[in-house]
Amino acid sequence: MAGESLRILHTESSLGWGGQEIRVLTEARGVARRGHDVAIAAPEESRILQAAAGYGVEAIALPIGRKSLQGLLAMTGLLRNRRFDVVNTHSSTDSWLASLAACFQRHAPPIVRTRHISAPVPRNFATRWLYRSATRRIVTTGERLRLQVIEETGVDPGHVVSIPTGIDLDRFRPGPAAQARADLGLAVDGRVIGIVATLRSWKGHRYLFEAFAGLADRHARLVVVGDGPQREALEALAKELAIEPRVTFAGNREDVAPWLRALDLFCLPSYANEGVPQALMQAMACGLPVISTPVGSIAEIVEDGVSGVLVPPEDAGALRAAIEPLLADGSRRARLAAAARESALRRFGEDRMVERMLEVFTMVARAARG
Repeated sequence: MAGESLRILHTESSLGWGGQEIRVLTEARGVARRGHDVAIAAPEESRILQAAAGYGVEAIALPIGRKSLQGLLAMTGLLRNRRFDVVNTHSSTDSWLASLAACFQRHAPPIVRTRHISAPVPRNFATRWLYRSATRRIVTTGERLRLQVIEETGVDPGHVVSIPTGIDLDRFRPGPAAQARADLGLAVDGRVIGIVATLRSWKGHRYLFEAFAGLADRHARLVVVGDGPQREALEALAKELAIEPRVTFAGNREDVAPWLRALDLFCLPSYANEGVPQALMQAMACGLPVISTPVGSIAEIVEDGVSGVLVPPEDAGALRAAIEPLLADGSRRARLAAAARESALRRFGEDRMVERMLEVFTMVARAARG
């Protein structure tokens, strides 16, 4: 199969937009740029389907937002009518639909399941079939997630590989904070703390708000980039904590790099459902000191006290105790920032992710062809 173009189908049932969806499209774009035919099947109303064209990826609208007979028939029809060498599934619903649809194919393409988050895997017979038999390989975005999948499903360890998400290191790089703030309409003076994340409860915005409210520096500002179901609740919390004048809700941004460069400190106090957060890697690549929690595979990319600071999850007091001295100590911020940038350059490149995923796709395609 050396030099042969692969036909790869990604499936994604998620309607939301965040690190998982960005990884899917970034990976698909990178594989397509290497001469392979890549398409993504997703619900018509999904953000990922709407964004696919911008990444140069073919988009196929399928009714797979939930488990249904309609979705199963649509997936079965797609696999019957188009020939794919590999199907890469990404969420629970599309993984089930693709796996069941493959059962109705005489020559079904092999399935690779990418597991992006650390939510518990159901421990039942059907899920064991999905992970042990229906998929040829399982990819996780971190080693801790890999061990979790092995432990919770009983799958052969050789069946699971960890391939961390890669980012564009040319796009995410350090730059002058004052210029970035001026370009974005932010105050140039004072310390700025920031978070880039979908406004979901488990991202820990509440704890960051509470920690920020307790800081002695009343001139510091907090920038919140992203949108989501917790927007109204967080706006109400900012009022309740009397920090509303010092909090900027920036909403969703197509390009978050300028917002990262405007910060003095990046915080991501997640307490659940994390793999390796892209925003955290992007912040490190931009040369920012970072504070996060040892949730999911975060501790695999942030070395506590060296390239960032890790605090217990769901603990606003511990978060404030980490933020306050770091805001006051410019030399320590600079040391952490330099180590974060060096780690990003060494480990987070997009090309490395794409090449390793292609190795997996090539291996399972060859095995399926015998």
